[in-house]
Amino acid sequence: MDKAILCKQNTCFFFDFLGKDFLLREKKRKKEKMASALVGKLETDVEIKASAQKFHTIFKHRPHHISNVSADKIQGCDLHEGEWGKVGSVIIWKYFHDGKDRIAKEVVEAVDEENNLITFRVIEGDLMEHYKTFKLTVHCLPKEKGSVVHWTIEYEKLHNEIIDPHTLVEFVVAVSKDLETHLLKEDETTQAN
Repeated sequence: MDKAILCKQNTCFFFDFLGKDFLLREKKRKKEKMASALVGKLETDVEIKASAQKFHTIFKHRPHHISNVSADKIQGCDLHEGEWGKVGSVIIWKYFHDGKDRIAKEVVEAVDEENNLITFRVIEGDLMEHYKTFKLTVHCLPKEKGSVVHWTIEYEKLHNEIIDPHTLVEFVVAVSKDLETHLLKEDETTQAN
């Protein structure tokens, strides 16, 4: 029977050579390990005093209003295809992040009205220069007073030199706070009338 030697970090292993199966499995395992280093998920919670339903409604039906509320961060949001709040609709965001004007073309991937959840998958734009896939989920959870906005960013980097998108987490937290301020002012105006 043929023998083969595999050396790793100054240690050699002898094994029976039964074709190339072992080496192929080892190569596949290394490739999977490298791929898993490229895949990431960041999550954050933002406590707000506004209702979960109202916050969700802005992202579902009126994302184009966010540029009025958070103008220093969001320059525009246009419906490119479909209807606001419908799965499969395509939205183009123009935003300012890390000192630059940027664009993201996104597909509404999921909407769960009952749980105040919406998921956007980026299909074109600046983020695609660094990421193979990029998905944002906004989940608004009601509390006794106010709500918690749970953001999830899932991504796959194009290569290991790309940093994790922590500055985008800071960005969505800041936009959430701007929306909170807007929704609270809306509530005050409604109560005054």
